This record gives sequence, structure tokens and C-alpha cells, in this order.
Amino acid sequence: MSSASSFSNSDHKKRWWVTNRKMCERHVVEARSLIATQQALEVSSAIAHLDAAIGLFPRHEIALELKARSLLFLRKFKQVADMLRDYIPSFKSVVSDDDDSYTSINSGNSREKVQLLSSDTEHLSFWCFSVSELRKKVLAGLKKRSRREGHWRYIVLGHACCHLGMLEDAMVLLQTGRRLAASSFRRESKDLHDDEFSDHLHSSFNIPSATLNLTELETTANLLSHIKLLIRRRTAAVAALEADLPSESIRHFSKILDSRRGIPSTFAALCFIGRAAANKSAGRIADSISDCNRALSLDPTSIPAMRARADLLESIRSFPDSLRDLDHLKLLYDAILRDGNLPGPVWRPHHGIRFRDIPRELRILTERTQEVRQRVGIGERIDYYGVLGVSRTCSRSELDTTHLLLTLKHRPDKASVFVDRLEFVDEHRGVDIVKDEARMSALILYRMLQKGYSSIMLDVADREAVERQRVFAAVAEEEMKKKKTAEEEEEMKRKKAAVVEENTKKKNKKKSVVTSSPVSAFQGVFCRDLAIVGGLLSQVGFNQHQPTIPVKMEGLIC
Repeated sequence: MSSASSFSNSDHKKRWWVTNRKMCERHVVEARSLIATQQALEVSSAIAHLDAAIGLFPRHEIALELKARSLLFLRKFKQVADMLRDYIPSFKSVVSDDDDSYTSINSGNSREKVQLLSSDTEHLSFWCFSVSELRKKVLAGLKKRSRREGHWRYIVLGHACCHLGMLEDAMVLLQTGRRLAASSFRRESKDLHDDEFSDHLHSSFNIPSATLNLTELETTANLLSHIKLLIRRRTAAVAALEADLPSESIRHFSKILDSRRGIPSTFAALCFIGRAAANKSAGRIADSISDCNRALSLDPTSIPAMRARADLLESIRSFPDSLRDLDHLKLLYDAILRDGNLPGPVWRPHHGIRFRDIPRELRILTERTQEVRQRVGIGERIDYYGVLGVSRTCSRSELDTTHLLLTLKHRPDKASVFVDRLEFVDEHRGVDIVKDEARMSALILYRMLQKGYSSIMLDVADREAVERQRVFAAVAEEEMKKKKTAEEEEEMKRKKAAVVEENTKKKNKKKSVVTSSPVSAFQGVFCRDLAIVGGLLSQVGFNQHQPTIPVKMEGLIC
């Protein structure tokens, strides 16, 4: 009886397994036919069939591959990452480095992890086969294929990680997938002749199976080269920033963000944060705030971007705006502690932010918020010179030039142009929402620039008025000096003329004393001539019998 009952149970299990196997194969065939249409609705229906097949056999290799490729075709990259998250290198490193935080993060996740591949990719374990008799037959049929199965995971997950902005993970995954695919193809083709190799090449690369086709290999190679270029440029930008070369760092980050080929929005947010740090180091506060605004419009839960913008606003003494960001950051920390995990999926890298550091950061943030709130009550004036990046002794022309450049660069109607160059994968945040938030934040910055221009222009006008008064006073003083100098010169001339006149009088007086005679009649030239004539007449004896006629000379004096 016992042998009969055991035989009946074994027969029942066998019939149950065969029935489920047939149903699974039927779902896979139906899914293949729907996927071949390349229509979004049909591919979505195919995913439902594949879910049913995976429900029957969770380790069904073809069903798993078709589902992953279907999700990739529908651009549901997050679902692909959730499905294959155990193969993401950064996720595995985080789990191995911080098991406590990983446990706390995944405490609310009751779903059991599914390990699609074992640590040894050479040998696969099929836990779904519970009947030992059928397991031997199945493993005998899969023995030749076990070496080439599994590399599709790395290719598909690499594409998904690239679109999600996890470029380092995508590079590792794509390189691993290409290496495994090439190794698998070499193992399959080493025993084939030339004709068989050509037929095998075309046949194996044109069927939707685990073997990669030529088009996907070319796409993977192009994507891998693009990823390496972006990583190389970002590494150069970070190195330049660490070497205190902010202009060089800004140039490298701008090359990434202004690229004609679209880049993932998550990776762009990281580049905006890096360029904001470089702009801050270069003294371009307005550009740094703009980059933080763009990063937050792409990712509102970005802790580094929110922290950087709060620091920038505090540095220019815009304490109300800084306090608003600090309060938002505090709410984000409270939500992390309440939910027990960091924002976003568990496989998403958070770039140095760990769950166990959040309580300490929250305490520091609380103290800082209290200090900023006290400074808000004082009512300090915003440092508009720092916002516009001009010196406190700038001229009107320098202020006008700087304001014009910043106004053209940060116009609200052009603030959302950068969104068109990015690639979005978030289903909840569309492009329109990101553009609206970018325009709103740009409008706030634009108004700050206008207020700064008006405030600084008043200071420049006051400075110019004081300068004009100083110039007028200097001119008046110079004119007074010139007038005083002219008066002094005139006085000197008068004094010199008086001295000359006095000397002349003295000289004339001396001459009159020396040339004077006893007879006053000889004072004039004419009288002197008459005297000479009279003397000559007396000498020749003219009218000697008569005495000399006396002449009164007073009347003839000149």
C-alpha cells in the first residue's frame, strides 16, 4: 500500500509538473507572438502572459528574458532595475559594506529576494524542479546550454542603468555582458566548419532567444563608448575642482550638459550640483544658484542640491530663502526617519548619504535652523554685490554690463530650455512639471537680480553724486587758488612798480641837485642857450660903450 501510494503521489506530481510546463510554454509562445508585433499595447499584453508563466516557474529563463526585454522596450527602466537589482554593482557594494543600514532600509519589504543567477555563472540552479526523476532529464537537456545562459541580464540591466543615470554601473554591466556573450559564442562556434559557422551566425542572430543579435551588439558598443566619454568628462571636471581650477571644471561640466546627445536626467542633476560647486568657487553666486535650481527641478528630493542652495543663500544673507530650504530639508530628514529608508528605490545610489548618518545630520540641521531664524529677526540686508558678482567700487558701466549678461543668461522664459536636451524616465514627474518648476525658480532668481541691480544702482548714484561734489569742490578750490595766486602776483607787480617809481624819483632828485647852478635862469635849455649867446657877444666887444643889459630870466624859464 505504501509503495502504491508513493507511486501515485509521484505520478500525480509528474502530471502536475507536465501540465504546468505546458501552460508555461503556451504563455511564452503567446508572448513571443505579441512581442513580434513591436506594438506597445501588444507588448504590454505579452508581459501579462510572461507574468503568468513566471508565476508557474519562477526560474524560467526564456520567460524572464522576454519580460526584461519587453520592459526595456516599453522604457520601464525602473521595473527592469527592480527585477534585476541583485546584479547592480553599486547595490551589492552597499549591501556588503553596510548590512545594518541595508536591513533597516529593506525592513518594510516583505517580498523575498529572487536570485536569478548564482555567484558562479558557469552552473545554474533550478530550484523550481521538485521532482528528482524529471530533474535529471531536464538537467541532461540543459547541460550544453548552461554555460551561455545569463549574459542577457547584464546587457538588459546595463541599458536600464544607463537610462536611469547610473553610468558606472551601466559600464560594468555592459562590459560584463559583452564579454560573456563573446565567450558563449566562441564556445558554440569552435567546433563548426566555415559553412556551418556562417549558417549558425545568421540563424542564431536573427531569432529572439538568449543569444544577442548584431544590432543589439552594435547598439551596446555605441552606448558603452558614450558612457565612457561622459564618465571621463565628469572625472576631469571633479579633478579640476579638487585642484582649485573652477573655470576648467565649469568647462567640462558644461560640455556634458550642453551635449547634443541626450543624457539621463538623474546624471544631469549630479552634473548640475558639481557645476554649482565650481561656480561658487569661482565667485559666480547667481550661476551657482541657477544650477541648484535646475538640479532640484529634476530631483526635488536631492539632499546635496538643497543643502548647497541653502548654503549659497545664507552666504549672501538671504536668510528667509535659506530658512525655507532648511525647513524643507528638515522635513525630508523626518520623512526618511519615519519611513526607514532613503528616498527613491533601494538600488539607487545616494552618493555618500547613508541612512545611519541621518540622525546626526538632523541634529546639526536643527541647530543651524535656529541660528538662521535668529538672524532673520535682525533683518540684515542681502549682499547684492555677491549675487551679481561685482565689486563694491564698481562703475555704472561695469554694473550695466554684468546685469545685462546675467539677465540674458537667467531669463525665466529660457530657463527650461535645458530640459529638452535631457532624457526622462520618471512616470510621476513629466517634462511639463519639470519645466514649470524650473521657470518658477528662475523667476525668483530673476527678481533677485533686478532688486540687486536697483539697490546697487542707488549706491552707484550716491557714489557718483559724492564724487561730483568732490570734483566741484576741488574745481572751486583750484579756482580760488588761481585767483589768490593772480591777486598775489598783481600785488607783487604793484609793489615792484612802487619801488621802481621810488627809485626813479630818488635818481631824478640826485641829478637835479648835482646839475643845479647859482643862477636860476640856467635851469632850462633855452635860457642856457641865451646865456651862451650873451657871453659870446661880450667877448667880441659888441656894444662895449654901453653896459650890459640886464635880463630877467624868470619869465623865460621853460
